[in-house]
Formats: sequence, structure tokens, C-alpha cells
Amino acid sequence: MSDAPDPGNPNGIQIGDIYEDCSFHPVLCTAVDEVAGVVLSGVSLIDGSFPRSCDALHCGPIRIRIEEVMTIKQDLEGYARRRKEELRAGDDI
Repeated sequence: MSDAPDPGNPNGIQIGDIYEDCSFHPVLCTAVDEVAGVVLSGVSLIDGSFPRSCDALHCGPIRIRIEEVMTIKQDLEGYARRRKEELRAGDDI
């Protein structure tokens, strides 16, 4: 087994991990489909919506620590605003 990251899933998100999806929801990963790229699917830890799916490469999902979920849940709009600013700042580098 190689320690090199999967180019289609650079953050190595797997079933059971918590990741931030395209809408900045913390999502519990329940499936990883590697047939046509790597598609992550799961359940939102904000509102229970599912399936929430992201392309592991093109959407840029990141792992989130369980300790962060309640903070995000208390102010999803504020969290999303901060993350958008961080992403914009990263694009300017």
C-alpha cells in the first residue's frame, strides 16, 4: 500500500470521516464512489440532509475535526462567510 495521496482524493477522505462540503456543511462521509472520479457522499451534521455529494478533487472538501462541528452548527452562515473569505484569499496567493 502506498503512502502517496490519491490524486482523485487528495485529502484522503474515507467513510466515517467528517468533511466540509461545497455548501460548508460538516458532513459524515457514508460512501466513497471511485467509478467516475472520486465522489464523496454523506449526511449533513447541520440539518440531516442527504445524500450530500462532492467531487473529492474538484470541490475541494476538507476534513473537519469533530470538535468543530458544534461551533459550525451554532453559526453556519458566519462559518461559511469566513471560509469563503479564506478561499478567496488563497486564490490571491
